[in-house]
Amino acid sequence: MSRTLRLVLGDQLNPTHSWFKNLDASITYVFVECRGEGSYVPHHIQKLVGILQAMRNFSEQLKNKGHEVYYHKLLDSEEVELADILHTISSKLNATELQFMQPDELRVQQNLEELVNRGHSVSFVSSEHFISTKEEFTITFKGKKSFLMETFYRKLRKRTGILMEGDAPYGGKWNYDSQNRKKLPKNHLIPPPYLPSTNVEEVYADVKKAQLRTIGNLDDPRYYYWPTTTEQALAIFEQWLEHCFQFFGDFQDAMTLSDWALYHSRISFALNVKLLDPLIICQSAEAYYRSNDHIPLNAAEGFIRQILGWREFMRGVYWERMPAFGTENYFGHKAPLPSWFWNGKTKMKCLSHSIGQSLDHAYAHHIQRLMVTGNFMLLAGIDPDEVDLWYLSIYIDAFEWVEITNTRGMSQYADGGWIATKPYVASANYMKKMGDYCHNCFYNEKTKIDSDSCPFNSLYWNFFERHRELLSNNFRLGMVYRTFDKMSSESKVAIRARANYVLDNLEQL
Repeated sequence: MSRTLRLVLGDQLNPTHSWFKNLDASITYVFVECRGEGSYVPHHIQKLVGILQAMRNFSEQLKNKGHEVYYHKLLDSEEVELADILHTISSKLNATELQFMQPDELRVQQNLEELVNRGHSVSFVSSEHFISTKEEFTITFKGKKSFLMETFYRKLRKRTGILMEGDAPYGGKWNYDSQNRKKLPKNHLIPPPYLPSTNVEEVYADVKKAQLRTIGNLDDPRYYYWPTTTEQALAIFEQWLEHCFQFFGDFQDAMTLSDWALYHSRISFALNVKLLDPLIICQSAEAYYRSNDHIPLNAAEGFIRQILGWREFMRGVYWERMPAFGTENYFGHKAPLPSWFWNGKTKMKCLSHSIGQSLDHAYAHHIQRLMVTGNFMLLAGIDPDEVDLWYLSIYIDAFEWVEITNTRGMSQYADGGWIATKPYVASANYMKKMGDYCHNCFYNEKTKIDSDSCPFNSLYWNFFERHRELLSNNFRLGMVYRTFDKMSSESKVAIRARANYVLDNLEQL
């Protein structure tokens, strides 16, 4: 009997894929725990463990349904590259054809395509996961010099009918972002996040034995709390709908020292390994909103926009602009990343907390990523290559297709404006406005030029002065430059001196 191998990658754990609908004795589903995939960056230990545990769980589910499964564990061979391992497995099983779901990352696709040169018959099918297609994105922005998320978001709203009344947006507006920016009130009680529990001791031991370079913490592998099955992911989502959804709209941008999850759903990892279907999640959120009067529209639209809008948009940008996008460096930034980004040991409380939280939980919400860590990296002129590496390493939901587009585009403006209409930078005033990080910080958030002034303040103005030639014509930055030009010469000199001192002493902050 001719044998077909179907590879299931660690981020392709889609239980509803058409591959799995029918049993076929000539098909073997192959799972590969690959040293190369586990070491191309120093992944967070929780990320590696989560992916491998989810793969093992998914493979067992397929076996229980009667499918033929071949599982290659991390310690089964010393081979590093995915293509090499598949070549060996194919020979061992006398396979005549290799079938793949379309990978989400160009790097992986190129690795798999190498098998054609080794004489294998190779074919690709859709992962059947995303709401949009690469072709739809290309057609939408054909001939454009930049991409606008809002354009794509509205197109997908119309096509799917989500939060629509006929051809008009439900509630009369497309976007309620301006209503998503409230600070948490004093003494506000946030419900603790629902955390499932999985014993991952076996996977954890395998990662350690394989001597893969990892970062971050996993306190007790007997009680791993990220979802590794679709059932766990749905339980997290349903708990979130019931207890957190109503506050998500108001407080999705808020920051606090007292809680690591706030009102965020924490389903991004499950989505990105495809345990959850994004369209079903959006439809479920809409249905819950429409049937519960206490859920405000800014919460429903804000949540759906993150998935139907931003997530789909990022994937489109990735395939439209890679691989060139991965080398973009509009400002020519070359500074090395301070070593404290890997341990959180800085006197800047906002950064210390955001990084420390990321090391503890492999997670930080979008404002911590964009306006704390990303903001500092951009103002400090950190090399985008190092920024990419850090974000891809530290977050459980970071896969290149969604990480690099957010990093090079939204966060670092390294693409020169293909994604964002302006650089997202801010002074300490933003931190104070949106959270409690400035309280009892070593640095003074109110001053710019003193020895204990918050580094964000001088770096902010120095950034715009340093890059005036590239940014002064940006229509969204006119007020910034008008304010800067009204400053006295003495103030500008003092700000420049403080900023240069900060830039020269990043390691000591």
